Amino acid sequence: MTYYAVFDVGGSAIKYALMNKAGHFIEKSSIPTPIDGIDSFVNAIDFVVKKFQKSHVLSGIALSMPGAVDVESGYIKGVTALPYIHGPNMKKLIQERTGLTVELENDANCAGLAEGWIGAAKEHQDYICIVIGTGIGGALILNKKVRHGSNLFGGEFGYMILEDYFEQPIGETWSSLAATWGLVMQVAKRKNMDPYTLNGITVFEMADEGDLEVQDEIAKFIKRLAVGIYNLQYIIDPEKILIGGAISRREGLIDQINEKLKVMKPNEDCVDIQVYPCQFGNDSNLIGALYHFLQRKHDSLSTR
Repeated sequence: MTYYAVFDVGGSAIKYALMNKAGHFIEKSSIPTPIDGIDSFVNAIDFVVKKFQKSHVLSGIALSMPGAVDVESGYIKGVTALPYIHGPNMKKLIQERTGLTVELENDANCAGLAEGWIGAAKEHQDYICIVIGTGIGGALILNKKVRHGSNLFGGEFGYMILEDYFEQPIGETWSSLAATWGLVMQVAKRKNMDPYTLNGITVFEMADEGDLEVQDEIAKFIKRLAVGIYNLQYIIDPEKILIGGAISRREGLIDQINEKLKVMKPNEDCVDIQVYPCQFGNDSNLIGALYHFLQRKHDSLSTR
């Protein structure tokens, strides 16, 4: 059996797992993400790798990382909560420390790849995965491969300008209006509250308790989500659209989005747009990181 050390690096925690090539978990846990610099980060990865190597022979290391990951060079561009990952060659550093082959990919892209491998899009070649959190990110998958784009911003759907482009130099983006934090900000403005006293859970609780103003803001939030999805369908025309992120697991939310999309259909000749939930939750980045590793290994062998 072939085994891999797989990591999902976040701002506060690094999830890690020992996995086999079928995507099954042998062991998994997490450790706090080091905050003091790259040396501590590499030490943490190496510690987990050595722990796994006491009982298993590893064939490689796969990482899901924040930021604009250049899968070819090993550098990570952009801005994230971990400034020290930007600058050094992450792939080279970890390979030199561990002596193992290393592959890394952006976290949202990993989530998308997981769905296409053994998840909700396994029967499809072309699909998009929209991840709703503090902002809106995602993955654009064509022919089962991530399309990174010329600037590594493929799948950054949240930058789409949605409203107020006449009143402001740029306007409100999809993230600023239809991400979880965007919903919180709109409710806080409507209720004259400190947004930092709210979160996605409390906002929906207020609506469930009968707050009409919050219910109205949630209705606008769903319409804004539907508008962005509508645009993406007609720009990319994928076989399937998936939605992930914690808020996507709220009961009834995806049904409400689909109802709005049905109402928005201009005529019977237009596409029936429907969204589906992602299959994997907290494990998606780990599963997708491993699949990315296996894809890279396969591509490398096929070009020799």
